[in-house]
Amino acid sequence: MTSPPGPARPVNRHWRFTGWLLAAVWLFFLNIPLGTALHQPQLWRRLVGIAALVAIAVAYVLIFEWARGRRQRHRPVPPGRARLLIAVLLALGLAGIPGTGGDWLTTLVFVGAAAVFLLPSAEALVVVVLAAAAPPVTARLVPGWEHESTLVFAVLLASFAMFGVSRLAQRNGELQAAQQEIRRLAVAEERARAARDLHDILGHSLTVVAVKAELAGRLLELDPARAAPEVADIERLAREALADVRSTVGAYRGVDLASELAGARSALTAAGVVAELPESVPPLPADRDELFGWAVREGVTNVVRHSGARHCVIRVEPSAVEVRDDGRGPADQHGPAGHGLAGLRERARRLDATVTVTVARPDDGRGFLLRVTVPAADPDGGTRP
Repeated sequence: MTSPPGPARPVNRHWRFTGWLLAAVWLFFLNIPLGTALHQPQLWRRLVGIAALVAIAVAYVLIFEWARGRRQRHRPVPPGRARLLIAVLLALGLAGIPGTGGDWLTTLVFVGAAAVFLLPSAEALVVVVLAAAAPPVTARLVPGWEHESTLVFAVLLASFAMFGVSRLAQRNGELQAAQQEIRRLAVAEERARAARDLHDILGHSLTVVAVKAELAGRLLELDPARAAPEVADIERLAREALADVRSTVGAYRGVDLASELAGARSALTAAGVVAELPESVPPLPADRDELFGWAVREGVTNVVRHSGARHCVIRVEPSAVEVRDDGRGPADQHGPAGHGLAGLRERARRLDATVTVTVARPDDGRGFLLRVTVPAADPDGGTRP
């Protein structure tokens, strides 16, 4: 049972340590109301103004970090809480009016930016428009409240920049989720691949062991002297199967055509099947040699385990290998679809090869033909069908 994935982490590790700077960079807008507060003649006004501005700066950075953390964990920002936090920023700005006067309007830069980062697009647009319209409107309504001509531009600029930051955080989270999914699929594919290899290795080895054990059991009564080598072969095959399993657990076991042909001859002979195998094989690329080895292994396993055949022919060409027998033939016209053939088809797809399973003798519906064909090479190094 796999454990649930932990909290998502940013794709770039530096994002965790410097992401808050994307919020803190806008704090320089507080220099205007801060200057006003510091020059207040009354101490309590100075203290109220400075305290309100510090509270706004801290709250804004903390709100940004909180929202960014939720996005990284793929958790939405609750709209109700987002509206409450924006109201808190606005209230802190209003609370600083005794110390900052009309310059408190600069804090609307943070209200607009926070709205873009926290709220849905439609609501955020309304907040930004109201924040941008507030300075000129209040300057007309409240005597003595003069606003900087660039304040409206500052609200719009900060909001637009935060829009880009929010999209960056969203894409960052989506990319992280995609990376986690890729890792999960890679692990699942690796497990499936290991399972197929173990099935193919043990299926062949244990089939040969079972056939030889049956033969040794008969020979113990008829010819004990001949039974001894068969028992020794059973022991050898069991040890080889154990070594194969250990090799597969540590790293995928290499398969080559020559070894599989030698093993096929031994397995077919033990099963009482007349084997017609090539005396030599043409030089093949390593990946093709391995694929053909798996094809021989799977074909011979089917012959020994299922077919009841008396004769088996294995042919190897530079671009194809086939295993043919005269047994009962496939269970249906499409051939068997067990785990072994599924694994063989998966390996064949990596080389753009095709796996064909047909009735070897169409006239009487008997026999089995397994053929694996690799596209022939073009003179320029490519492949062609």
